[in-house]
Amino acid sequence: MKKLNRSADYLSTRQSAKLLHVSLGTVQKMVEVGELIAWKTCGGHRRILAASLEKQLNRRKQLMRKKISGNCTVMAIFRRAENYTELQTICRNWALKVDLLWSLDSLEGLMQAVSSAPDLIYLDAFIPPVEQVHIIHYLSKNELTQRIPILVDEGFVQLHPGVIQLAGENSGVLQPQPNAENVYSAQSQDVIENPLILGYPSSHSQLGAQQLEQIFIEGLSREYDRV
Repeated sequence: MKKLNRSADYLSTRQSAKLLHVSLGTVQKMVEVGELIAWKTCGGHRRILAASLEKQLNRRKQLMRKKISGNCTVMAIFRRAENYTELQTICRNWALKVDLLWSLDSLEGLMQAVSSAPDLIYLDAFIPPVEQVHIIHYLSKNELTQRIPILVDEGFVQLHPGVIQLAGENSGVLQPQPNAENVYSAQSQDVIENPLILGYPSSHSQLGAQQLEQIFIEGLSREYDRV
């Protein structure tokens, strides 16, 4: 067998996880079931064949094209009815077709999320932070919702890295941290990247309808990381 020396032929597990928006553990599982081709170095480190990674990325692109050609279901939890009206109006002008389910009550919204299995979950920026913490924790613990991407106000994401880390651990997309308190304080300026939680500007006028649509599409692409 010809030995490949070019670094571009192989990627590290960490590089692969970043490109696929999954955890290191998920990449390892993908190797174990044959979705990714890999070999181990003398030091025991996995190297992922770039061609097999490219194949997975192309597969996701195909799934996304198929997905956006139809309707996606979004479960949205709001604090105020006018915010639902605003988002509904914005969605009507998109190429992406959105079936918007909604609730003004967090408990009712959680029940709808479990029963409807939406493609995305959207949390209104006006929901009190403490309430958002409970919603995200519940969604990440429930086996029916823990792999559904959640769109959250980016300000909340910046202020609550501990919740983002915990949600990632619950859903299996982030590795558990041995000393959570120190990790959270150390990473307060470098927000933990949970691939299933995406931040959006609380004022939609700051980015425009098309850019908000791209955030929704990015969320849909991460839906296919479910295991």
